[in-house]
Amino acid sequence: MIAADEEALICDFAETYRLYDYRELPARRAALLACGLRPSSRIMQKMTGARAPIDTLLQAIIADALKILVWQNTRDGAKGRNRPASILASLLGDADDDPEGFDTAAEFEAWHAAMLGGDRNAR
Repeated sequence: MIAADEEALICDFAETYRLYDYRELPARRAALLACGLRPSSRIMQKMTGARAPIDTLLQAIIADALKILVWQNTRDGAKGRNRPASILASLLGDADDDPEGFDTAAEFEAWHAAMLGGDRNAR
C-alpha cells in the first residue's frame, strides 16, 4: 500500500485512526490497521481500482433509472430521442458507449457473442 500511494494511506490513517505517522508503529500493527481500513478509503479504492465508492455508484444507478422513467413519459422518450446521459457511465468513464441499446435481437446476439469472445469493439 505504501508503494501504491503513501499519501493516501497517511490520509486514511489520520482520518480513521487519528494516527499521523504510521512509521511510529511496529510494522505488524501498521499492516493490521491498513488491512482494517474500509473499502471506501482512499487507499483501498486505489488498490482495488474502484473509481468511486459503492454508495456513490448505487446512487448513480438509482438516479439514472429515475431519469429514464421520467424521460420515457415525454414526447422525446416516446420517439426514442434525446435520451438523458448516464451518471453511472460518466463516473465509470464509459461515457462514449452507446446508451441506445440494440435495434434488433440479431444485433444483440452478435454483440453478446463478441463479448464472450473478448472483442469489445465488435459492436
